[in-house]
Amino acid sequence: MKHKDGKPINLPNKHRNVTVAITVIVLCGIAFYLGGMQCSSQNGGLVTNIVEKALDLPKQSGSLQVRPINFPECSTDLQDYTPCTDPKRWRKYGTYRLTLLERHCPPLSERKECLVPPPDGYKPPIRWPKSRDECWYRNVPYDWINNEKSNQHWLRKEGEKFLFPGGGTMFPNGVGEYVDLMVDLIPEMKDGTVRTAIDTGCGVASWGGDLLDRGILTISLAPRDNHEAQVQFALERGIPAMLGVISTQRLPYPSNSFDMAHCSRCLIPWTEFGGIYLHEIHRILRPGGFWILSGPPVNYERRWRGWNTTIEEQRSDYEKLQDVLTSMCFKLYNKKDDIAVWQKSKDNNCYDKLPSETYPPKCDDSFEPDAGWYVPLRTCVVVPEAKYKKSALTYMPKWPERLLATPERISAIHGASSSTFNHDNSKWKKRVQHYKKLLPELGTEKVRNVMDMNTLYGGFAAALINDPLWVMNVVSAYGTNSLPVVYDRGLIGTYHDWCEAFSTYPRTYDLFHLDGLFTDESHRCEMKYVLLEMDRILRPGGHAIIRESTYFVDAIATIAKGMRWGCRKENTEYGVEKEKILICQKKLGNSSKKGSR
Repeated sequence: MKHKDGKPINLPNKHRNVTVAITVIVLCGIAFYLGGMQCSSQNGGLVTNIVEKALDLPKQSGSLQVRPINFPECSTDLQDYTPCTDPKRWRKYGTYRLTLLERHCPPLSERKECLVPPPDGYKPPIRWPKSRDECWYRNVPYDWINNEKSNQHWLRKEGEKFLFPGGGTMFPNGVGEYVDLMVDLIPEMKDGTVRTAIDTGCGVASWGGDLLDRGILTISLAPRDNHEAQVQFALERGIPAMLGVISTQRLPYPSNSFDMAHCSRCLIPWTEFGGIYLHEIHRILRPGGFWILSGPPVNYERRWRGWNTTIEEQRSDYEKLQDVLTSMCFKLYNKKDDIAVWQKSKDNNCYDKLPSETYPPKCDDSFEPDAGWYVPLRTCVVVPEAKYKKSALTYMPKWPERLLATPERISAIHGASSSTFNHDNSKWKKRVQHYKKLLPELGTEKVRNVMDMNTLYGGFAAALINDPLWVMNVVSAYGTNSLPVVYDRGLIGTYHDWCEAFSTYPRTYDLFHLDGLFTDESHRCEMKYVLLEMDRILRPGGHAIIRESTYFVDAIATIAKGMRWGCRKENTEYGVEKEKILICQKKLGNSSKKGSR
């Protein structure tokens, strides 16, 4: 059997067992000999530890064995626990450029080994598409937005439900009318040219929700801040969203990926710190992509009185914004009322004409444009690689043709080609057909929010494209960087390291898919913590499709049982013995006893 990238998987065999047995005997002999020589207790302890680790081996040939453990339930104050964006830890970090809102994961000694409970009265989420307009109050029991934004119609509480009228700070009369105006300004939103978008400071993600009906897939992004549960509301509605903030670190996406970026009075100081936040938008927008701003200082001539400022200050801010954008080869594309649209340069002609002494400067060769995992922001202009002309929005196939067209940037992946891409598509089409036989809920309204935890080209998501769901494609921050290919197909995803917690609230996904994740990452990440993180994110009653080598399957099932999951082992579509599929389901409802960890 091989990895997704073609590398062979080295599984335990009889020769290895013999070798390990000999090694244990030798180590025991060494320990005995060193003990006879009265070596220091420190060295003796070291040898003893080595021997004990060597003896902690699988009891059965070809299968990893772990000790059963029953995980307790966490205390109720952790029902919305987000480990790497935990408000309880913010005081440890500075407020400069909102550093405290970025990812700050707890050390290993502070990791929780318990099951995050749902709030009292939690119910299975309302199914899509009805969920776009309403959700159960008890599932996200927070009134801050309802109380503070009631005049803007973000949401309102009625009985046991929150209703989402589709309002926002800049579109209190409804998001549909707002997007209609936007479409008039950007005709490319109507013909499949624009497919992927990002909404910074997304509120409850009404903009991204409206765009789904228009064939545009949006990542709605917001930090965990005093606007309680923005991202949790979005995901409860069935709209793609992540916790995140543009602060001092890059966003976890590759360069030249989104067709469109949007800010509706998102309160990001775009022109401060040398325009560094706009440089990040420039990095992740593909050539020819659009940046949309509604709110200050757009339309300052009419709006300045409501912004607690002066018309002179707003005019200055608008002129400064225009200067910063021009320095990065953006051009004002269209403007009407409260909405202004800029377009990133379609090719490199503008960058070639920038003077060498310009500020901000062009990024140098030390700047890896696609790196997006704990990489500091820099004030420099990312010039797209000239060899990827077809990755510009103007030249890309339109949606849905884009999904199956071989992306130009696949050439950057070692060993990848058009043939490997097409083979991957065929493989996943067959695999998904098999999955639907094993899990009939897949492809129905019972499964909406899906995560492919270690994708390559996004083949799993592509095979599900006609089903009423969306897929967050996760690419390892330490593996083959195939995320640009995922975006070039018109899909969405993120970089992540599964040794850490994911940037989302608990109970936000219906289904996980894993393809050899533990084979790929077990040398770095402890299996127990990965599975506990999956339990945190998975909705009660949700499922996991775990495709793994037989070496790991039994150990995964043992840990899953301790999390009160029900799992069954199934054959793959080919029936090979070296690989199995676990179909697991998280228990619906609270556990029987409250914990205190």
